Amino acid sequence: MAGRWADFGKYGANGIPGWLAIARGLDELVTGIASPVTSRRGLNARLRYLTRSRAGYEAMARAGITAAPRTIRAWIAGKQKPNAANRDMLDAAYWVLRRHNIVTDLKRRLNNNGAGTRVEIYPVDQSGVAAKRRRDIRHRAINVRGAWDDMVDAWHKGPTDPAAVQMLDIIWDEVITDLGSDYDAYTYVTHIGFAA
Repeated sequence: MAGRWADFGKYGANGIPGWLAIARGLDELVTGIASPVTSRRGLNARLRYLTRSRAGYEAMARAGITAAPRTIRAWIAGKQKPNAANRDMLDAAYWVLRRHNIVTDLKRRLNNNGAGTRVEIYPVDQSGVAAKRRRDIRHRAINVRGAWDDMVDAWHKGPTDPAAVQMLDIIWDEVITDLGSDYDAYTYVTHIGFAA
């Protein structure tokens, strides 16, 4: 991680690490079923998505669903309703599987046939910092090429994997070096947006 923010927040700056902003931006690109799992429509759509492949059944098992196949069929047929805990686990399993299934598409979209994707970087919020301690940092935009495959792979592994977090941090440091001599002013940001 870049060095000038060793005591980030000490003087009142607000923001998040750039790698986390990238991960949140990728999260925003994952779309899926809009109806809540508590609605019949939302529940049915999740059950259809999860039960059409072996990966879906594996996602349900990893989420903690221990219902027998007969019970799952009854849920699908509408003869039984899963309890609140099972509904929550079905929702979690759906989003994990959805995230997994979108990886290839995200890489294709973000690499954009080698042209890369424009990234808008919004600097840390310094409104709480005394004027004499504020840094001159502004909104920046950069076209990111060649880093998306590794970035999406690390994001896919998730924020609970320390190696994936470290990889996202390393990649973010490599990306911001293209901003010139003040690159490490963007180690922490308020938000990152993609034109994807």
